Amino acid sequence: MNRKILLVLLLVLAGLRASAQRSPVDEADMSINNIPRKGQRVSLQLDNKRVETSWIKQLTDQFPGKVKNNKGVVTMDGVVIPEVSATPVRVISRVEALPTGTGVWWSIDLGNAYLGRESTPSQWKAAEKYLKDFARAMYREDLMAQIADAEKALVNSQNNNMGVIEKSNTIKKDIEKNKARKIEIQQMLAANAAELQQYNNMIDTNLKEQEAARADIVNMRVALEAVKERMTKIE
Repeated sequence: MNRKILLVLLLVLAGLRASAQRSPVDEADMSINNIPRKGQRVSLQLDNKRVETSWIKQLTDQFPGKVKNNKGVVTMDGVVIPEVSATPVRVISRVEALPTGTGVWWSIDLGNAYLGRESTPSQWKAAEKYLKDFARAMYREDLMAQIADAEKALVNSQNNNMGVIEKSNTIKKDIEKNKARKIEIQQMLAANAAELQQYNNMIDTNLKEQEAARADIVNMRVALEAVKERMTKIE
């Protein structure tokens, strides 16, 4: 397995162990439209925009038609959150960037009191669980995305490896073709050398034939001169 892919998978597994402990819920005050409000906040080590989108979607899906979003401040009037209260409540919520990640804050007006750790302990615990469940769902979603990315990276690595192997096979085939071509050229050179030797032999033979022809001509001239000389001696 590619070492980089293995490292990614190990980091994902490490995240699986650590993420469940990274959603602390604390009591926090926030000023909404210049009015200080007591509330509850869960902290996540995730991207602010992604958390805000998921939080608003969850509220919209659970309380259709009740969610009003005004520049990041979410309000819901007359909603029943079974986990927190059996009677309708008013919720003000906001997602904010924190130095350590993202905070999901909300203030719940229970009608006779505002949600508080000391003033409404049972409702506080229920609301705390609601926020923690949301945080866990976000972490699971984030981890699944990381795993999907790691799997894609692994597939790409395997595909690249197959490409390298295929390239190696192609190179080997080219080498074999080159060897065959080399043998073919060597055979052609050998045939050419034999043909050249044959031509050289033919030239040598031709030169000998020319020499013999010149000797014949000389002999014929000598014989002709001898005949002419005898003719001059006829009386």
